[in-house]
Amino acid sequence: MELSYNRQYPSIDDLRAKSRKKIPRFAFEYLDGGCNEDINLEKNRSDIQEVELMPQYLVPHVESNTKTELFGHFYDAPFGVAPIGLQGLIWPKAPEILAKAAYKHNVPFILSTVSTCSIEKISEITEGNAWFQLYHPAKEEMRNDLLRRVDEAQCPVLVILTDVPVFGFRPRDIRNGLAMPPDMSLRNMLQIMGRPHWALNTLLAGSPNFATMKRYMPKGLNLKNLGLYMNETFSGWLDEERVARIRDIWKRKLVIKGVVSEEDTEKAIALGLDGIIVSNHGGRQLDSGQSTIVPMQQLAKKYGDQITVMMDSGIRSGPDVARAVACGADFTFMGRSFMYGVSALGKAGGDHTISLLKAQFQQTMEQLCCENVKDLPKHLIRDEGRGMRDEG
Repeated sequence: MELSYNRQYPSIDDLRAKSRKKIPRFAFEYLDGGCNEDINLEKNRSDIQEVELMPQYLVPHVESNTKTELFGHFYDAPFGVAPIGLQGLIWPKAPEILAKAAYKHNVPFILSTVSTCSIEKISEITEGNAWFQLYHPAKEEMRNDLLRRVDEAQCPVLVILTDVPVFGFRPRDIRNGLAMPPDMSLRNMLQIMGRPHWALNTLLAGSPNFATMKRYMPKGLNLKNLGLYMNETFSGWLDEERVARIRDIWKRKLVIKGVVSEEDTEKAIALGLDGIIVSNHGGRQLDSGQSTIVPMQQLAKKYGDQITVMMDSGIRSGPDVARAVACGADFTFMGRSFMYGVSALGKAGGDHTISLLKAQFQQTMEQLCCENVKDLPKHLIRDEGRGMRDEG
């Protein structure tokens, strides 16, 4: 197996530790934290790490093939880059870096409506292969114009977000002034002074802004009024009528992100959606909810023959990808892992992190003697005592 990543950072934990040292504390805590007491954040990780896989050694075996078909496209591995808001705050030009790396490595990149690069720029970088995640605007005219732009950008998949009916209660962001409206305090300025590499790169790149939304924003909007504007602009509550209207307008693949219940999955199927991403927003919205691996396995088992079932939240490594696929996920997405890589290594971070995850995933499949991704469920160790591994 060829190793094409920086061997000084052979794990996501290494990148996370480096990231903590490279960026201001308020930016790291925005990336790293969950909501309330971080209970769901921790459950996401611990529950997926409890999943065990069984190798089958004494079988004829050739090199494992990690290619995965999703919506008619063969990707090089069953993982992609999840959408993250305000990426440029964490590291300058982060969405551009990750989009370029994802296109190079033939894995999907999803741009958030509230990221810091425009959909037009990302489309140019990826030659029309990027996905787009829509925060639902309150005004129909803005929604229609965003959908028009996404269509003109040739995005093959539109992801609509359903798990942010309200903003999560995130104590770190509140203390750091990153709630709405944001407040750049003296403490934050001192943190910036302690991270000169980040400060210089941010200065050269320019202040991060909501690039896709920029054309809709009033000129001269100050930070205090930005929060009010964002609250008035977006209505995160997606009901069936709103989803149906988007389905009528959008003619390519349509996916809904944030689904965790049978009721919502059945509605997605009835509305003609192409896929769901089982997600709890990385543990950043509902601290009292389930970890994602639990409902994902249940939904994949019951509805996997009717709709494409994907998953994010809690996945940090190649072995985690294998665990999720073995539990029934057709595909997976990660957010923090890639942002740790970019904030740790800058321009090289996207390429490094994807290469690292590919190598980890390939090694896991080889160790299991699993020839194809679709065969990973055969290696799942099923434990009747745990609902997470219910064989049925």
